[in-house]
Amino acid sequence: MSNRKQNNINLTIEKINTMLETMNYGRITLVIQDNYVVQVEKSEKIRLK
Repeated sequence: MSNRKQNNINLTIEKINTMLETMNYGRITLVIQDNYVVQVEKSEKIRLK
């Protein structure tokens, strides 16, 4: 595995962990292009009781 690809994976994992720490309900979507993660999207739901 190339160093660039490993850096991409490490950065993606860091971003996902940060998002998960602040999210109660929702979805995280990864956008892949040419075998690299190019975008991480967070869609959060707020539930009203």
